[in-house]
Amino acid sequence: PPARAAMNDAGTGQAPPGAAPPSPARPPAAAAAALPRRGGALLRWDEVPDDFVECYILSGYRRLHCTAQECLASVLQPTNETLNFWTHFIPLLLFAARFCRLLLLRGAGDLPFHHPALLPLWCYASGVLLTFAMSCTAHVFSCLSPRLRAAFFYLDYASISYYGFASTVAYSYYLLPGLRLLEPRALGRVLQQRLGWHVDCRAALAAYGALVLPVAFALAVACTVACCRSRSEWCAYPFAIRTFVFVMPLSMACPIMLESLLFDLRGHNPTLFAYFYRRYFWLLVAAFFNVSKIPERIQPGLFDIIGHSHQLFHIFTFLSIHDQMFYVEEGLQHFLRASPPALPTFPGTVGYMLLLLLCLALVVRRFLNSQEACKDD
Repeated sequence: PPARAAMNDAGTGQAPPGAAPPSPARPPAAAAAALPRRGGALLRWDEVPDDFVECYILSGYRRLHCTAQECLASVLQPTNETLNFWTHFIPLLLFAARFCRLLLLRGAGDLPFHHPALLPLWCYASGVLLTFAMSCTAHVFSCLSPRLRAAFFYLDYASISYYGFASTVAYSYYLLPGLRLLEPRALGRVLQQRLGWHVDCRAALAAYGALVLPVAFALAVACTVACCRSRSEWCAYPFAIRTFVFVMPLSMACPIMLESLLFDLRGHNPTLFAYFYRRYFWLLVAAFFNVSKIPERIQPGLFDIIGHSHQLFHIFTFLSIHDQMFYVEEGLQHFLRASPPALPTFPGTVGYMLLLLLCLALVVRRFLNSQEACKDD
């Protein structure tokens, strides 16, 4: 498996500093008992099943088949999952308070919480809160059993795809209508001035407006399938694949990038420009840590409990969504001031989200019923 293979130096087969000998067989019981353990009942990488081993994390593993009470108690103990939980649970509380202010405490103006104009914000809120809540659940209860571990992480991947689509719903109503890139006259004028093209853009822009949500929907389902497949033993680069497919839904924000290149986005919407590009900087940093496995790759064993790459990945992911919240909220204010001719509809917002939940549930069920996920616990 990739995680266990990564414990050996590339091309040499030698174990990293502090690791057990490179033999694929487990050490005898007496030798295993003599290995140092951190935190009493915590285990080393060669004392847990292969599927539970994380690259370059040598110690701090919880034992398999913990009870639910033991899993909950472990969030206050120094394990290699403790900060994975807290780096998403604290943001979960912060975002829940912020959405409560916006949607329930009239933070979005004088609109009641059930007003149609707030439907995309409800969708976006559900995506943000679900992905943080599901990540917390997966990291806390992943040692209940192998099957439940697979189920939790499949649901974690599905929640991230759900969040990506929810972001696109908010973009399509609050941000994209304000872009001059999507105005046929403005786009036609700039194409003629810069490229000399005389193009009628009305049909293309109308098609984009009609297809943006269906395409994002299909991407969300496809990304979930790809991430679930990445947990198979044949997958050599699971972290790279997951990072790539998580980035794919972000391509739905390409119009904002093109707006900054073709039009003066920084001048007419500085909030969107600043927070949008800072968000993508945080995402690039998060992707770097998720793929590189730095710093634990440099010094295996030193960052088992505090400071390993997945914790840094969580922190920078939180910062990216925190910045996204600023320009989504700003887009909502512009949307309300513009008095749009047509308000969001329930089928075009919440209806889409419910349909996506059904599709993602079927994907997760399909992988849980596969032969690999149904091995005896």
